[in-house]
Amino acid sequence: MKTLTFLRYFFYLGINWNWRIASTIIKQEIDGEKKYGINTTGADELGSLAKKGIDTSHATIYMPISYVLLNTLLKQLPSKPVKHFLDIGCGKGRILCVAAHHGTYKVTGVDISKDLCDDATANLGLTKEKFPLLEYAVFTKDAMNFEIPADVDCIFLFNPFDIVVMGAVVYNIMESAQEYPRDITVVYANPLYQDLFEEEGFVEIFHTKEMKYLEAAILKLPVLK
Repeated sequence: MKTLTFLRYFFYLGINWNWRIASTIIKQEIDGEKKYGINTTGADELGSLAKKGIDTSHATIYMPISYVLLNTLLKQLPSKPVKHFLDIGCGKGRILCVAAHHGTYKVTGVDISKDLCDDATANLGLTKEKFPLLEYAVFTKDAMNFEIPADVDCIFLFNPFDIVVMGAVVYNIMESAQEYPRDITVVYANPLYQDLFEEEGFVEIFHTKEMKYLEAAILKLPVLK
């Protein structure tokens, strides 16, 4: 079954990106899934949600960040360990599971797709077997209406939606930061709307770009006074 999943993802990447990148990423996928003992490979264009009448007009395709890029970003985080890691558009929970391996024992995921949230919950259950102290929660919810928990200090985004929803998410983050002053770090892969964060006072502290499509930035918001 996993072999078929890898093959499908390989052809998806090759057709939509290019075959060189597909070959590089699929090797990382095989190694990463084995290393962390989870099942997060694959792409989902969310067509099943549209058929159920769920508005996906502002959502983008589910596609997990590459394991190599993810580990690079987590190693660059200014605060270690992270107290509470939030992934908005969590998909199958890859980031949350890997964050646990980096010493974070409280993680939360949010996604509009119940099926993806169910997968994320299953993967986090597998990860908790390795880290019994891990606390996790996954919510099937529209990101626009998700209230940022008061203790979240690191937020991950892999360009999960368009500028309309991203604007609302930035607003929610700023509301939380103002009500509960603290340092907040945003890890933003494929940072198309990075300017929305910078307009609110976030400062880029790390940036990387490889093979054209693998780009990410880490942004930090100092304590608001």
